[in-house]
Amino acid sequence: MTFPIHALTRRFVSLLLVFGLGSPALADEDFKLAHQEVTHGVHALIGPTGPRSYENHGLNANFGIIDTTGGAVLIDSGASQQGARLLEAEAFRLTGKPVRWVINTGAQDHRWLGNGHFRDRGVQVIAHALTVATQQRNARAQLDSLRPVLKERLDGTEAVTADRPLEGAHTRLNLGGRQIEIRYFADAHFPGDVVVWLPEERILFAGDHVYVERLLGILPQSNAETWLAAFEALAALGPRRIVPGHGSVSDLARARADTGDYLAFIVNGVRPLAGDMVGVDEAVAQLGDATQFARLANYGELHRGNVSRAYLRLEAAQ
Repeated sequence: MTFPIHALTRRFVSLLLVFGLGSPALADEDFKLAHQEVTHGVHALIGPTGPRSYENHGLNANFGIIDTTGGAVLIDSGASQQGARLLEAEAFRLTGKPVRWVINTGAQDHRWLGNGHFRDRGVQVIAHALTVATQQRNARAQLDSLRPVLKERLDGTEAVTADRPLEGAHTRLNLGGRQIEIRYFADAHFPGDVVVWLPEERILFAGDHVYVERLLGILPQSNAETWLAAFEALAALGPRRIVPGHGSVSDLARARADTGDYLAFIVNGVRPLAGDMVGVDEAVAQLGDATQFARLANYGELHRGNVSRAYLRLEAAQ
């Protein structure tokens, strides 16, 4: 049975948190993620859109918190043990309840490398089997890449994945009385990326399927064609509100303008060039100026590389 936590109890547990008795002490009380309440009991924590840094704990992404009668659900666990403690403290501040479940939406470092902290606290970590496989392949490289950025703030961080990975494209969960769905549509930014869908509220935690206000990055592991298909599949859900992987909480129109339209530009532009095998230099020359997307942060740094990597993948598939 779950009893409500009243204001006095919340204040008492808050004091325990501060003194490190009820929860680990905060790693950096000066760093705060921006908070947006999506609807009652559903929260988005908005990370900076710039690069990972020591100051931001590698939390340059968005995270979710869902309040339930049985405790808090945290969507994505951060890039380190210390980052996980920051997210845990925010979840308690917003709900007055401990984190009981963690859901990983993907395999990028800030989506899952905080799992070990929650495992040690008896929290259930939930992820898709395809996500877990990608996490395991990338773990060592991600930890090595984070070390010079986070330095001692990476200490104690382990690569911990879900104990019982989910199978199938669509899993319905009831977590603390909340109806929550995990949906895999197709490989996107990373193989095995999933979305978290709240069907009753029509709220979508899109993970790295959706970037808003900043340009998405097409990595060597990314597949622009299947990413575009996944975007169209999530759009078909008809979400009322979308928490993107990066950027402000938005609606579908903004998500399409900043992500769907860009992916369509890349795929529809690159596909015929790859079919003709014109070469990567010619593809970049033809598609390297996309001024309609220059309004997005990181356009100058990322766009031409996105064209190059998308072309090379499509050409290799010919």
